Amino acid sequence: MLSRQFHFISGLPRSGSTLLAAILRQNPRMHASISSPVLPIIHSCLEQVGAGGEFYTFFDQPKRQHLCQSIFNSYYVDQEDKSIVFDTNRLWTARLHQLVELFDDFKVICCVRNPAWVADSFEVIYRKNPFDYSRMYTPQTRQTVYSRCEAIMAGAGAFGSAWSALKEAFYGEFSEKLLLVDYDLMTQHPAKSLELIYQFLGVDLYTHDFNNVEYEEGEFDSQLGVKGLHTVASKVEFKPRRSVLPPDLFKKYSDMAFWLDPAGSAASILAPKNN
Repeated sequence: MLSRQFHFISGLPRSGSTLLAAILRQNPRMHASISSPVLPIIHSCLEQVGAGGEFYTFFDQPKRQHLCQSIFNSYYVDQEDKSIVFDTNRLWTARLHQLVELFDDFKVICCVRNPAWVADSFEVIYRKNPFDYSRMYTPQTRQTVYSRCEAIMAGAGAFGSAWSALKEAFYGEFSEKLLLVDYDLMTQHPAKSLELIYQFLGVDLYTHDFNNVEYEEGEFDSQLGVKGLHTVASKVEFKPRRSVLPPDLFKKYSDMAFWLDPAGSAASILAPKNN
């Protein structure tokens, strides 16, 4: 097993994962960032050495497992001064059956948010960049708010794929590994939220500065054609506003927050109660 402690950040897009990483990285013991290429690299390697792959006969189960562990070690070789590393990817929740074979102990912090506000957030970003046609949409899907939302929320879309993966983990056999953290609660009560996250991780609490949290990935966002996608404001605060979505879309997507009814799951949840 790997010497450093690995945990994971996953969950839904536009739900606070970049903000959470920006906060956690204030702790000198911790490394956290936006989505890394670790999971896609592991997936590509396993395709090559798995059944049907050209090199299948050269790899048995222990060797494939060691290859995956080596990818983690190699990618985070420059973080040797950190005792805790968080790797971020929205699809880790669909790979818990692999993670339990790679790590003796790990936790997954899943950032969640009312799906209607996730769709709203994507739409706000789109409208802030009126002359940048991002790679997030095709010429057909970017036509109206309805087609844009449908593309994002569909099964293969940015939200839909993450939502399906989270739902799989939430009701799966390893759901006790999960802590779901609601974006609104984290921005309204950051100190208490981080305290509960540290408790879930079993790590000594660090005093974070919620008035000086800054992080952005301008080059990464520019390549996507979506400026501001991973920009974090300096102060953690909740800013209520009116949704830009039509009311029918907002209601439709609000009904997708399955975690508000936790029956059948062993996951821990930091979210408003479903009244």
